[in-house]
Amino acid sequence: MRVAVFGLGYVGSVTAACLAAAGHEVCGVDVDTAKVDPIARGRSPVVEPGLDELVAAGVAAGRLRATTDPRVALELADVSLICVGTPSTAAGSTDLTYIKRAVRDIAEAARDVVRPETGYHSIVVRSTVPPGTVDEIVAQVLAEVPAPEGLTFGTAMCPEFLREGSGLADFYAPPFVVVGTRDPRVGTALTDLFAFLNVDVQIVDVRTAEALKYACNAFHATKVSFANEMGRIFRHFDVDSRKVMKIFVQDTSLNISPYYLKPGFAFGGSCLPKDLRSVLHLARINDTELPLLSGALATNERSVRDIVDRVIAGPGREIALLGLSFKHATDDLRESPNVELAERLIGKGYNLRIYDAIVNPTRLVGANLRHVQSKLPHLQRVLTDDPNAALAGADLAIVSATDSGAVDALLGDPPARTIDLSGRLGAAVEALPGYEGVGW
Repeated sequence: MRVAVFGLGYVGSVTAACLAAAGHEVCGVDVDTAKVDPIARGRSPVVEPGLDELVAAGVAAGRLRATTDPRVALELADVSLICVGTPSTAAGSTDLTYIKRAVRDIAEAARDVVRPETGYHSIVVRSTVPPGTVDEIVAQVLAEVPAPEGLTFGTAMCPEFLREGSGLADFYAPPFVVVGTRDPRVGTALTDLFAFLNVDVQIVDVRTAEALKYACNAFHATKVSFANEMGRIFRHFDVDSRKVMKIFVQDTSLNISPYYLKPGFAFGGSCLPKDLRSVLHLARINDTELPLLSGALATNERSVRDIVDRVIAGPGREIALLGLSFKHATDDLRESPNVELAERLIGKGYNLRIYDAIVNPTRLVGANLRHVQSKLPHLQRVLTDDPNAALAGADLAIVSATDSGAVDALLGDPPARTIDLSGRLGAAVEALPGYEGVGW
């Protein structure tokens, strides 16, 4: 394929060289001659292990070149990849100036070049941009500079996942190849473009692809901060945190896994809140700040408060709470966020009926019993094992229970409004009028 790569910084240079090595005909574009000229001489404009050799091979084979003129790059090109910088503004927002300039350059240059035989050109953002950029910012520029007669533009987001210092290895072995687009023609073009990677191309909506890169980088930053906080607290106890974390990452069932990485409601139970408070106490008595872990408790509290606020903002006083324990298929109510939610709603005067398939007040013992007695002393009056009874007359259902009884009852007699705390209730529930996901 013929590919134009706009922006010859780190991402653009690696992308251009690797695509040329795969047999594509690539032309890089940059306004800075200090980036364009080295490629003309067979050198990389950025420092990256192995990139000089790859650039030299691509130039020698006639598959890689660079220019400051977008029209040269757009000649017969099938795809434009935008790899320009998206720096932070002073306020912390993303500066999209270079994105808009690149899109405008593509649209204007397309008027003056020989078009691809397909009459179609894909404009693909690779730079990290906020959700909505392609649908709003890119679309706005293209509306201002429409495609010439005989040429149609398609747009997409295809995030890159390259680390400096291992860029070539990361390009050839990506964690995933994701294309966000509404146009199947763009999806097909990028599937063909990256076919040599032997990685399935996942076609998603545009905003999912844009958000994915932010989620990845935010998580990476969180992991670094978490490991550093473990080091700061454990050093006071003569513990080598490197040894702790070396063992820690061997757990791929829970620690490094999808298990706790599903948006939903707050955490609870007998372990996580208690042990997190204990770690924070150890930090305080050793004059050590752990803002990340302190924030974990704060954001957990925010998850409960958010649901209360959403209930208050809506109509109705009759509420069915389907699911009470902190985890499905248990009767453990200790520090269950559902119990906390129930207590707050009852305290604000709402009429609450609670369904749980397993919780039986007469069988609760020990700390489990003491906790629910302190939070919901009248639990027996509001608890039922019949989801239909809980839903009868309800204006709102708040649902974490995923058992078939709860789901069937909800589908059989849905209230005007449903808030899903689990995200696992199924497509039929999510299609109900008045359905809301807790975080989606």
